[in-house]
Amino acid sequence: MFKNPFSFNGRIRRTEYGITFIIYLVAYVIILALSAGAADGGVGGALTLVIIVPLLWFLWAQGAKRCHDLDRSGWWQIIPFYFLVLIFSDGQPGSNEYGSNPKGPQEADVLGSETLDGHMRTNS
Repeated sequence: MFKNPFSFNGRIRRTEYGITFIIYLVAYVIILALSAGAADGGVGGALTLVIIVPLLWFLWAQGAKRCHDLDRSGWWQIIPFYFLVLIFSDGQPGSNEYGSNPKGPQEADVLGSETLDGHMRTNS
């Protein structure tokens, strides 16, 4: 989890995106509280900008990777409230043009009851 968090390449799962979103919200609230306390505007405003830019980059990079998991361009995340789709939608199974499935390879025969072509196994 959180491999190359500032990179826009690859795919991530819903869990990682959800944790990313929570980290962003908590950090944003803390930064707003600290910047409101610094009423001088000069140093507090510059410090806020220095912290907000990497934080937004982190959120957008993780959002782009989550869009890639849904087999969509990262630009989809600029749609209002699309973060809800990113949090609640299951990713595309298997590989796509953005990389392999972050859940790992999908098992074709989870219960051991069918062969790969769909025929029932016999116990002989």
